[in-house]
Amino acid sequence: MRYQISGKQIDIGAALQTHVETEMGETLAKYAGRPTEAYIVFSKSGHEHVAESVVHLSTGLTVQASGKDSEIYAAFDACCEKMDKQLRRYKRRLKDHHRDRPDPVEVSGGGSYIIAATQDDSDEDEQVNDAPVIVAETEAKIPSISVGEAVMQMELANSPVMVFRNEKQGRINVVYKRDDGNIGWIDPHNAG
Repeated sequence: MRYQISGKQIDIGAALQTHVETEMGETLAKYAGRPTEAYIVFSKSGHEHVAESVVHLSTGLTVQASGKDSEIYAAFDACCEKMDKQLRRYKRRLKDHHRDRPDPVEVSGGGSYIIAATQDDSDEDEQVNDAPVIVAETEAKIPSISVGEAVMQMELANSPVMVFRNEKQGRINVVYKRDDGNIGWIDPHNAG
């Protein structure tokens, strides 16, 4: 597995890197047989240290967790504990998907755009521009997975929405967290 351990405006020593690799390796070995890469970023927020981790699994799933504490090692341990809890929760599903899918998940590309927030202008003389202002563009990865895997991926990534290609139908679908706590699923073909 490939680790990328870095710090935002703080130095990361060799001892911390070794601790991260050991602890993260043990956690992932219990639940996910073939993790491919892990990104761990340490930063400082006020008086607290923040540890954020993103782990990509060979099944195409991405697991994210973060932890905060006044000590940098404790912040990482809190992050690792959250990841352990997420993986333990989905252990059976991870193993089932792992068994059914010998090859990595097929991923296609798509555009991801950040649009500037609209400003409330009280001056009515100005001409209204209907075209949104694009602040940033990035490449988005759209995995070809089942609906169940998409829900699991969304929850593991702590994301409010997940766009995916439904592997059974080959169409783009969306799952999202609803305000009432349930999960919504949008399948454009079945809209009627």
